[in-house]
Amino acid sequence: MAHATKSVFLMLLTLNFAFAQDNKEASKSTDTKMEAFASKTGTITKFIDYRMPSLKLFLGEVAETRVRKVIVDEEFKYFYLIEKESKNADNGASIEYTDLLEVIKALAVLKNEAMADQATKPDYVENKFVTPDGFQLGYFITEGTGRWYMKFDRNGSDNTVFITDVQTIEGSLNAAKNKIEEMNP
Repeated sequence: MAHATKSVFLMLLTLNFAFAQDNKEASKSTDTKMEAFASKTGTITKFIDYRMPSLKLFLGEVAETRVRKVIVDEEFKYFYLIEKESKNADNGASIEYTDLLEVIKALAVLKNEAMADQATKPDYVENKFVTPDGFQLGYFITEGTGRWYMKFDRNGSDNTVFITDVQTIEGSLNAAKNKIEEMNP
């Protein structure tokens, strides 16, 4: 009986390990919408960038922004790119146009909730919106002080930036939206 129990335990342990490896591989290979769209094989892919004003971050840091049109054969999509240099590599996010519209809507809700949350004087609150690609926009409040942030993706380090004020990111998101709509009436 003890031998059968050990065999079942080892079999379950092996299955658990196999599923964990599959999940790790699946999470590594997850492409962003831009990567998936632009990496189609057997096609011609063109990138056209339009620089947007730099995004002023907390403590004098700056993130570069631009709108990118990606054309694959006859199909095209627009993305808002935010990139910040770091010690190890460039970090950034690509936000597909329909996700950009959702981020703008979510920001309006988050702004109202931030004011209400700050008024309650909590020890800690965090509130955020996450796109399907893992880009996060949100705020946290600690000891009565609020801070807005963006996290560029789910993985990696040094991929979170802090924003001086919410109007800065709101203006940048809306400028990108307006540029895309100007290019695609």
